Amino acid sequence: MSSNFDCRLLSFEATGRFSKITIDYLNNDPQLREFYNFRPDKNGIKEAIEQRKNFPVNRKLLVEELEKQYKDISGSETVLKNIELLKDENTFTVCTAHQPNIFTGHLYYIYKILHAIKLAEDCKKEFPEYNFVPVFFVGSEDADLDELNHFTLDGRLYKWDTQQKGAVGRMKPDKALNQLLADVKGRLLAEPFGEEVIKDLAECYTKSKNIEEGTFLFTHRLFSKYGLIVFLPDNAAFKREMHSIFEDDLFTHSAEGIVTKTSEALSAHHHAQAYPRDINLFYMKDDIRERIVENAGTYTVHNTDIRFTKEQLQKELNDHPERFSPNVILRGLLQEKVLPGIIFVGGGGELAYWLQLKDVFDHFGVAYPVLYLRNSFMVVEKKWTERIGKLGLTITDTFKNEGELFRNYVETRAQYQLSFPDERTSIQNLFLEMEDKAGKIDVTLQPHVQVLFKGIDKRLEQLEKKMVSAEKKKHEAAGRQLHQLLEALFPNGGLQERTENYILFAAKWGQSVMDALHQASPSFEAAFGVLEEG
Repeated sequence: MSSNFDCRLLSFEATGRFSKITIDYLNNDPQLREFYNFRPDKNGIKEAIEQRKNFPVNRKLLVEELEKQYKDISGSETVLKNIELLKDENTFTVCTAHQPNIFTGHLYYIYKILHAIKLAEDCKKEFPEYNFVPVFFVGSEDADLDELNHFTLDGRLYKWDTQQKGAVGRMKPDKALNQLLADVKGRLLAEPFGEEVIKDLAECYTKSKNIEEGTFLFTHRLFSKYGLIVFLPDNAAFKREMHSIFEDDLFTHSAEGIVTKTSEALSAHHHAQAYPRDINLFYMKDDIRERIVENAGTYTVHNTDIRFTKEQLQKELNDHPERFSPNVILRGLLQEKVLPGIIFVGGGGELAYWLQLKDVFDHFGVAYPVLYLRNSFMVVEKKWTERIGKLGLTITDTFKNEGELFRNYVETRAQYQLSFPDERTSIQNLFLEMEDKAGKIDVTLQPHVQVLFKGIDKRLEQLEKKMVSAEKKKHEAAGRQLHQLLEALFPNGGLQERTENYILFAAKWGQSVMDALHQASPSFEAAFGVLEEG
């Protein structure tokens, strides 16, 4: 472990912060077993390797396109070695994916990539006869700008206020992006490594032809030393490999029926995450990325005047496969059709929708990977670790409700008892005797005695609350300190990784925080890590 950080691991269940379907999947719930092929463990990976051998991919095409992508990209030596390995039939990929959130968006962007890297490293140790390459699949065709154009640093929201439309990855650097960088610069330059981070952001994003390229370059700078291949799917050659699946989706709609049936079965015990359409493809051209809709034999691009007959659409698919963009139902098929994957690393929401897709993978003859829940982390600055100690808490305590924590703090420091447990028990016993005596006279009197007891017990409960409230006033300073602590660790009440952005960590600690996260990342046994500054 880095000399600057210490890490402890918690189970996901112990945090109380993850969905039922996520915990059930980790716990091997039999109700989920029909929705995936392999358990996320060494045995499951071994089985996936054997199965994957029956699903060859076009390795020649894959390597050629990746070599084009990385041509003239500095610092690519380790990555290029991994690309070369992909020529070998005994090389497999460990993949994770995310949209091109501006400046990487949320922290889990970083954590899922590190988990894929660590799994690839440890798979090589466990199965030395094979090679394993980490891959990051950039979902650059996502058009949900409102989801991707912002991030948070130290509780402050930063937003890219561009007016561009269409796929975010195809959007170009503009004045709004330069303004965003200037806004961020004001915050980051206050940190030891801030100037270096600003330089990297400027070189990667503002000098790129579009956001996809900027995301590729910045992610490459962060992870190239670990051999990560950044995979850009907005590529005609890769989409041509999906021709038969795209054609089926446009004209036969197999995926809709298959996924709907699977989703109905899954929904018997768990919430379905994704919903298929009859056509699960978008049309993407210039600043347009809109779904394709069929009505009485005419195919229209939603919110546009673009129209196709069946024959015209067939020709468009043949001539311009890059203009067809898969939604969540088909994206994973593209990933595993082009890459020789054995593992997919995703968050809880991603795993939930992947559980809906196994049957559609089977239908199209595409290998279905081992599904791994990504690792999670909470990074705790030294000042907050010290605050935890002063408040007499542990890291595990901080996952509890703030009200419960403060009450426990007050009760353990109160000079006098703040409740009447013995007295309330005595009163309850007294009323039971009274109820018995009244019942011997007339059984209809017993409910009256019960009402009297409930009234007195409620008054005692109210008195206890007032006593606790009075005691809390004596500890208002500690209450404020506790609130500040929890707001820092759980911004807006949620996990840090779902709010904050990595670049502030990089500005504070430089490469050491990435190295510490990499070293601390579990692989085969995913976990929630608490990384504390030493």
